[in-house]
Amino acid sequence: MLARFFFLLRKAGVPVSITEFLSLLEALQRGLSELSAERFYFLARTCLVKDERYYDRFDLAFAAHFKGAEELYAAMSRELPGDWLEKLAIRDFSDAEKSEIDALGGWAKLMGTLKKRLQEQQDRHQGGSKWIGTAGTSPFGAYGYNPEGVRMGQEASRNRSAAKVWDRREFANLDDTAELDTRNMKVALRRLRRFARRGEPTELALAQTIDATARSGGWLDIKMVAERHNVIKVLLLLDVGGSMDDHVRTCEQLFSAARSEFKHLEHYYFHNCPYEALWRDNRRRFNEHIGTVEVMRTYASDYRLVLVGDATMSPYEITYAGGSVEHWNAEPGSIWLRRLLKKYPKFAWINPQPQVRWRQSASIELIRDMLDGRMYPLTLSGLDEAIDALS
Repeated sequence: MLARFFFLLRKAGVPVSITEFLSLLEALQRGLSELSAERFYFLARTCLVKDERYYDRFDLAFAAHFKGAEELYAAMSRELPGDWLEKLAIRDFSDAEKSEIDALGGWAKLMGTLKKRLQEQQDRHQGGSKWIGTAGTSPFGAYGYNPEGVRMGQEASRNRSAAKVWDRREFANLDDTAELDTRNMKVALRRLRRFARRGEPTELALAQTIDATARSGGWLDIKMVAERHNVIKVLLLLDVGGSMDDHVRTCEQLFSAARSEFKHLEHYYFHNCPYEALWRDNRRRFNEHIGTVEVMRTYASDYRLVLVGDATMSPYEITYAGGSVEHWNAEPGSIWLRRLLKKYPKFAWINPQPQVRWRQSASIELIRDMLDGRMYPLTLSGLDEAIDALS
């Protein structure tokens, strides 16, 4: 079993030797891992990795070799939750069935029809194609399917095709203390840093002191300089909730890396597309909004604007007043996005969605056009390109 792991490490570029592999086997024979997956991981890394530069490669090989082992054990040792069985009643549609279901045909018709249904409907419905209900093909309801509808009474997204969500949703703040796998992101972000010496001279300038002492014939002449500070300022806008739930872990790593690398970093949250208000705390986002205009007045145009989001949404959210999935916006998202880009000429949009899927989304193409192509994938090479655009 571990022989394959050994060759995976070699293939990943970790310079592990037979001697180190035999040391690991001896440690296992002596019971040092104590039948714990976590202890085995650290034991194996200690025995097989001589330089922390190879920790990431080791992690990838470890994950590839032992993928699913611990989850399988955990799944076999617990009971099925009751709500799993309750959700067996939810209808799942095949691709063939989905292709036969038509959208109503536009934002105005969708909202007008919803208003009419709310006036006419009196009873609960299930499995239908017209009324507000569940497990059907109606544009209005929950736990069914329609290529373009209004989601009502459903805990979370299933098909991610809703043009609007009726229910109030709670989002979680990104954890800026996440440290795992952020090393490479930090290295990439360091390219954006620019240092300048400001304030009182508090540090010894060794080279200047030696030079001045030599020029004074050996009399000590101490020279001091001000402390170096990173003068780059970053305004970070983060998309949260909905389809971004799939990318929380990666975005937390980026957020953590940015917080550690930039002294002047201000962050706000938005959902899908920036509108007239942003917020600092997702737990209070319905009560403590900060106007987008106020944000632009507070932070000067020398800030670098970085937007992080998958740009996956209904195109109406970008192009129509009232198109926001959660509230009635007086102006389209495109207008607010253009205002931000005009205020901050050095900008970049970082997209955690795999780049091969971008052309499958009309909303991503719309936003890329507004950004003049300055959208970059959340990969190390993508971060390098984003840094070039921001520099």
